[in-house]
Amino acid sequence: MLVSIAPGPGAAISISSGMRYGFRAAFVAILGLQVAILIHLSIVALGLGALLAASEMAFAAVKFCGAAYLVWLGVQKWRAPAVPLDGEAGRVRAGGFFLQGVAVNLTNPKAIVFIAALVPHFIDTGAPQAPQYLLIALTLCVVDVAVMSTYALAAERLGRWFSDPAALRVQNRLFGSIFVGAGVALAGATPSP
Repeated sequence: MLVSIAPGPGAAISISSGMRYGFRAAFVAILGLQVAILIHLSIVALGLGALLAASEMAFAAVKFCGAAYLVWLGVQKWRAPAVPLDGEAGRVRAGGFFLQGVAVNLTNPKAIVFIAALVPHFIDTGAPQAPQYLLIALTLCVVDVAVMSTYALAAERLGRWFSDPAALRVQNRLFGSIFVGAGVALAGATPSP
């Protein structure tokens, strides 16, 4: 729960989408975040997470792809028009929100290294592993959906206060800066959990 609550790229996309497009659009992005968590967990279950944690080159490749993607999202957000959008805009771009959620979490190597460092301690190697990984996957996703949904709902409420173009411009630049900052921070990340 503490990891989900801690601010990061997933929280930023949940808040940004909730504030700008409403909870429904943000929830689609949150579902994308969960798909990436499940992919990370599958990688760890197959033993590839340890390879990523041990290989500086693999970690660096994922890290710089993720950093570049977050910076690109930040620039797009910074340059977004300061025009109020209605709920219809969120429905039209649902696939885009989902893919953004997947990409934000999937290109974060710290997430997979964290899962690779944490999850094996909860696996009993003498028992069937599939049910254990399923329980861990369910727990990770339920907690993350609850936390990110809380962020998105709060942001949607705040978003109503930011419906004029000047406030939207400030909001776009704030979240654009957060995404760029997260990208820069990710570029300086090291493989140690």
